[in-house]
This record gives sequence, C-alpha cells and structure tokens, in this order.
Amino acid sequence: MSIAHFIREIGRGKEGARDLSRDLACEVMTKVLLGSVDPVALGAFCIAMRIKGETPEEMLGFLDAVHAQMQVLTNYELQPVIVLPSYNGSRRLPLLTPLLAKILAHRGHAVLIHGAHTEDTRVSTQEVLSALGIEPNTTTQAIAKGEVVFAPTRLLCEGIWSLLQVRRQTGLRNSAHSLVKLMNPVLGPSIQVASYTHPEYALSMQATLEGMKANALLLRGTEGEPVADPRRMPNMRCFIQGQAFTQLDIASQVAHDTIDMPLGMNAMQTAELIDAMIHGSKPIPPPIQAQAELISRLSLACMDQSVRNDTP
Repeated sequence: MSIAHFIREIGRGKEGARDLSRDLACEVMTKVLLGSVDPVALGAFCIAMRIKGETPEEMLGFLDAVHAQMQVLTNYELQPVIVLPSYNGSRRLPLLTPLLAKILAHRGHAVLIHGAHTEDTRVSTQEVLSALGIEPNTTTQAIAKGEVVFAPTRLLCEGIWSLLQVRRQTGLRNSAHSLVKLMNPVLGPSIQVASYTHPEYALSMQATLEGMKANALLLRGTEGEPVADPRRMPNMRCFIQGQAFTQLDIASQVAHDTIDMPLGMNAMQTAELIDAMIHGSKPIPPPIQAQAELISRLSLACMDQSVRNDTP
C-alpha cells in the first residue's frame, strides 16, 4: 500500500516539510500498523518524521490509529489504574521503574507496566520484573488493586511492536518510540505516567496529553524511564482530563537528602536492590517516594473529580 503522497508532504527537509492533520496522521499510521507498507517506504517515512519531528496534532492522529488496533485492559473500578510505559531500560543507574510500581501496589493501586526490549545494550524492565517473580502477561485481563502486571507491547499491538523493531535496521528512533510513552492500554479510569528525556519534548508531550484529555503525571524521567531520578527531584506536572492540576505539581529541587546509587547493575542485582528497599533494609530515594505519594494524591483527585461529574 503506497504512502508516497504522505512522504512527499513530510519529507521535504526540516524547513520545507509540511505537518499532517490529525486525520491524515491517523490514516498513514493505520497503514503502517497494518503492515501493508513497502519496507523502503516505511524506512523513508520513519526517517522523514525523525528529521521533521512530530507535532502534537500528528501525535494525536498516530495515537488514534494505535488505540483503534490495541488490545486493552478494562478497569471497572473508580480508582484509576496506574500506567507505566517502560521502553528505554537502564544503561548506568539502577532501573527503578519496578520499584515505583511495587511502592504503588503496596499503597493499594493497580499498576500496569507495558514495554518492549528496544535497547539490547541496556537492562530492561522485563528482565528486572522476571527476577522479581513477575512474568509477562499472555492475555489482557483486569488488574486487581495491589497488583503489578507487565503487558508486553506485542500483546497489546503487534503493529506498534513491529514499528519499534525498525530501529534495529535504521539505527534511529522513530515515531513509535514517542507513541508508546503516550499510548493508554486501559479502558476505564487510569493515570498515565509520561516521561521525556530532553526539556524540549516537555511542551509537545503536555499538548498531546491535553489533547487526549488524559489523567497524567508528566516528568523528566531517568534515562527515559517514567521514574524520578533517585539523585534529584525533577519537576512533576499533573493533569486531570487534560487540564493542568497545578495544586499538586512538584518543582524541581537539587537540595534534598541524597542516596548513593550503585552503577552498572544487572537485572538480578537490580531486583535484589529493589527488594532491599521494599523491605526497609535500604532507603528508598526521596524523589521516588515523592513521586509515589504524588501519584496517590492525583488518584484521589481523579476519583473526586469523577464523582463530582457523575453527581446530578
């Protein structure tokens, strides 16, 4: 299936490229996800989008296409499921996304981690979760309160998983690497924990969350993971139904009690560190404690807002 006319619009270089409308972005991404695009054209599309950069409107269209094909987990509870997208893994610092998930579960939240191993040289969340005794789900099912579930991307959407694999041929990230950090596999109340790696992405991700009318926490993550840096407090912004909820926001801080972090840990060593933190023999980094507390407060605010909206 040809997407040449889309490539002509977006592939005219950084200055001459034209942005796609939400509907056109949805149309082209639907073709890509269905696997019907010629490999050469797919590579051209990925590189053209990489050079041009995705606008929030294009991201919303791409997400429309992803959500239309996604297998979802249904939440019938008023309490939101906490959604943690985990794709970058860890190169240097310990991978503490599973620590955040377990803290939230201990607070009574249902937690969904979704991800895929896209960086062969990094420790992945799936590896750490396996070392903690949490294996990937093979079906989409409801998540109980106090439970951590890992859903592989391939289970949720084969097309987006295939698009992630293009990086292995091109050596470059593509739109899928941004999409997976914003897609929501939960039908029903949820809170998405969205993270960015570079400050320039913060505004575009915020605009996309607003367009999705998402309940969300947005922060600069650790090595691309949706968990606060254990060494410093990042800026954290809250959204309810796409609207900024500034009452809960946390400003970035440098001055707080720091905890020395070991570097270059493998999956088993990381799991042992997380177990030690959960059981109290090692301290939990204050920024991650603060992030978990903020998510709990945001969850209560979302439930309160939902009750208010349902009250006649």
